[in-house]
Amino acid sequence: MVDGFFRAASVVPAVQSADIESNVTSIVDLIADLRNRRVELAVFPEMSLTGYTCGDLFHNSTLLDAVGPAILKICEATRPVGSPIVIVGAPIICNGVLYNCAVAIRGKVLAIVPKTYIPNYNEFYEKRWWASAPEQSERWIAPDGSEVPFGVSTLIEVGGVKIGIEICEDLWTPLPPSTMAAMAGAQVIVNLSASDDLIGKYTYLRDLVKQQSARCLCAYVYSSAGYGESSTDLVFDGKAFIAENGTMLAANERWQHDAQYVIADIDIEALNRDRLHIGSFADCGRRNGVSDFEVVKCDDVADISPRQLQREVNPMPFVPASDEHLRDRCEEIVNIQVAGLCRRLQFTRCRNLVIGISGGLDSTLALLVAVRAFDSLGLDRKGICGVTMPGFGTTGRTHRNAVGLMEALGVSSREISIVPAVNQHFSDIGHDSSVHDVTYENSQARERTQLLMDIANQVGGMVLGTGDLSELALGWATYNGDHMSMYGVNAGVPKTLVRHLTRYFAENIVDDACKTILLDIIDTPISPELIPAAADGTIKQKTEDLGGPYELHDFFLYYTLRYGFTPRRIFLLALKAFGEAYDRETIKHWITIFFRRFFAQQFKRSCLPDGPKVGSVCLSPRGDWRMPSDASSALWLAQCQSL
Repeated sequence: MVDGFFRAASVVPAVQSADIESNVTSIVDLIADLRNRRVELAVFPEMSLTGYTCGDLFHNSTLLDAVGPAILKICEATRPVGSPIVIVGAPIICNGVLYNCAVAIRGKVLAIVPKTYIPNYNEFYEKRWWASAPEQSERWIAPDGSEVPFGVSTLIEVGGVKIGIEICEDLWTPLPPSTMAAMAGAQVIVNLSASDDLIGKYTYLRDLVKQQSARCLCAYVYSSAGYGESSTDLVFDGKAFIAENGTMLAANERWQHDAQYVIADIDIEALNRDRLHIGSFADCGRRNGVSDFEVVKCDDVADISPRQLQREVNPMPFVPASDEHLRDRCEEIVNIQVAGLCRRLQFTRCRNLVIGISGGLDSTLALLVAVRAFDSLGLDRKGICGVTMPGFGTTGRTHRNAVGLMEALGVSSREISIVPAVNQHFSDIGHDSSVHDVTYENSQARERTQLLMDIANQVGGMVLGTGDLSELALGWATYNGDHMSMYGVNAGVPKTLVRHLTRYFAENIVDDACKTILLDIIDTPISPELIPAAADGTIKQKTEDLGGPYELHDFFLYYTLRYGFTPRRIFLLALKAFGEAYDRETIKHWITIFFRRFFAQQFKRSCLPDGPKVGSVCLSPRGDWRMPSDASSALWLAQCQSL
């Protein structure tokens, strides 16, 4: 294991039914190739030594006698330093009974796990040849005379990674053996299969593998027989999957005539963290008595030098990587926001909302959600009072979009310049208005909040907050200014997702006139517009120039909150995700800024208004994130500096 990642391969070898010598040659050739790829675990299909479709030949001594020498050849092939643990399928006789088995090998036979559930329906009549796994573990005498653990309650451990094994039909049962193995500590489950292809079966099986990996908080390496198996009655397409906690990391192209494999780096550290964090997982293990598993330890011989990460890392983890899922995700998030706001409006018997509209993304999304909530409740949109409050830095573009959006959506609108009031405030406190410091900026934010709160009192309504999750993480909000509201509808939405949600409204919900405005808002640089505009009237104060790219900060935020990763590990993932967009020093600079601000700004998050959680990451002090406001960042910053 390197940097918390364990490299596994799901292999579909060339196979010839009953030709053990040919099959072993194919397996041995693949082992050498996988060793060069620094694979730590290689999983081959069910009955990969003999072929799955041998039928009654499985009870023929000639075939069975050839199994032992074949296993010895694989033992020899896995002796060189850096060889993976290899798991192959073979017919094994133990104490006079014939079983369908997975044989784990590295230099020697480590363990044998027999198939538990033997199908006896449709095209599968395996009970004709195989016995179900014995209820108690036994010992098998290997070809070299050594005793090897034999039974389903067996795990293999290498470098802190525990591996559990099941075979084909085992996965399809109500209580798969992999469930017990996972609760006993296995972070990686392997499945040696010979699953023929039928209409619709492939999609169902992929979902089954993903679901089992999610339910067991594990990785699931699935290898199934392919081309070369007998086509007498069935056809085998050669499936190779590697899933992790509900996500498919790697899947092959089926129907290949040659041997093939897929490789993925399994995030053991992430799996361990989830098991630690989700207490019900350990509780379930204790209640179901999984302490009787035998663990076979194997020396860790992996090359621990740095290696190229063999897995995709989404640079925007809050945003689905696939466009086909993005629309559904956006619809779901909007429904959560709308439902939360509707309930708050109903409970408070409030028929009026006050929202500060700046022409930026966050206030736009809040207004769109508010309109949809009012429509859902059958309330008049005129009960939504949008207030635009031009200040020293407001540009014509954002002001025009703010006014146009309110008009297009049919809400009430007011415009109040904050310039006179803020200048009076500067005079009152003795601040030089030519000094554009934090006092200059925050005075404007607090004046706007005061106006919104007072207007809410006027109309008997409440102020709808517009700040998003990313701003809460970085503290990009003025304390008791835009930091405060009566309900923060965007509190669970990160900045990288706000843009997608706004585009979702533009492309699916609003009319063409409103769509044009929304698309221009999406293209407008993110800015609080708190300092005067540039000479040409364009935005001068750009948030991402000052605080760093939101796509980086959201990436850091996700892996800090979702998995509790160290800065070093987040940095490693960021290099993979953003390697072509940002150089090493740039990522190091901004991850340091992120942790410095994240710790320093906790006091703002400790007193947040209510707001709906929409994803797995949230900063509510009442639920997802509880942290002292004076927690030291020294450990995190020291690690950032060492990157």
